[in-house]
Amino acid sequence: MLKLGVIGTGGITKQFIEATQENGSWKLTSVFSRSLEKAEQFGHEFSKNVRGYRDLHQFFSEGDFDVVYIASPNSLHFEQSRQAILAGKHVIVEKPACSNPSEMKVLQRLLRRYNNVYYFEAARHFHEPNFLKIKETIKQMDVIQGATLTYMKYSSKYDDFLTGNEPNVFSLNFSGGALQDLGVYLIYDAVSWFGIPNSVSYKATKLRNGIDGKGVALLNYQDFTVTLNVGKTANSYLPSEVYGLKETLVMDNAADLTDIQLINGSEKQNLTQKSAVNPMTAEVAAFTSILQKPLSLDNKQKMEDWLAVSVQVNRVIYDLRLSEKIVFRADKEFR
Repeated sequence: MLKLGVIGTGGITKQFIEATQENGSWKLTSVFSRSLEKAEQFGHEFSKNVRGYRDLHQFFSEGDFDVVYIASPNSLHFEQSRQAILAGKHVIVEKPACSNPSEMKVLQRLLRRYNNVYYFEAARHFHEPNFLKIKETIKQMDVIQGATLTYMKYSSKYDDFLTGNEPNVFSLNFSGGALQDLGVYLIYDAVSWFGIPNSVSYKATKLRNGIDGKGVALLNYQDFTVTLNVGKTANSYLPSEVYGLKETLVMDNAADLTDIQLINGSEKQNLTQKSAVNPMTAEVAAFTSILQKPLSLDNKQKMEDWLAVSVQVNRVIYDLRLSEKIVFRADKEFR
């Protein structure tokens, strides 16, 4: 049984815990929140034996858990992951794993020292059957002429921003913005399906504080360009597409993959794979299979392969931000 500690008490944490319960190989034991009362209340929704913490050092030193799931504001991911690794805890950190490549390099160095610790970025769709089916299909296409990937979803926090406040997801201080929050899904798609781009650029619609509310990114490859449409201030209902020669691979959404069609003229082939109701089920299953056999060299290699993708995605996001001169507080701290 894998003992789980969590940082954060939002809806995404609840969804992750529910996926671990569905899996059946996990037990929630510890919850960290800035409010002890909130931590305890949240934990007791799942079990009266869960212990709450408001001191992070105490959480890592006294908490009875093997794996920590981190779902705090983006800018806190790095330091909390660093403390977890130093405490010998396996890490599952919500995307984006880090604010910039400098933070990522620190964690990579730590992981080489603490080579018994596993570290995963929780880009949930990366492990889903439909994501893997698209990757397999693209490999089989003779010609790739590019792609257009879209993920635009009106944020529940944007109304608050419009009243004059600055929620974490729309703050440079907390490493927010459309590209960092939703764009990471699209960049995972591009890097996993097409490889590392030769060059990138980003044109953003900036909000009053300089954060990107929405934008269009171009990822340039040797023979084609991938266009990314991302936003947190509007909704888009456009499908996403990968262009072959005569065939086009069409998906309903580049992040929430629930329908895949390969279209060639009047011919349409349904490639959709069955997905779980909880979108975190697949990633929890993937992490479980590795963490239950931590001494397996194959599992260690699999983690290293996934980490390599995380590092590449982190670099692409950073380069896109720099092309639009979007600078986080976390970037300045490493100068």
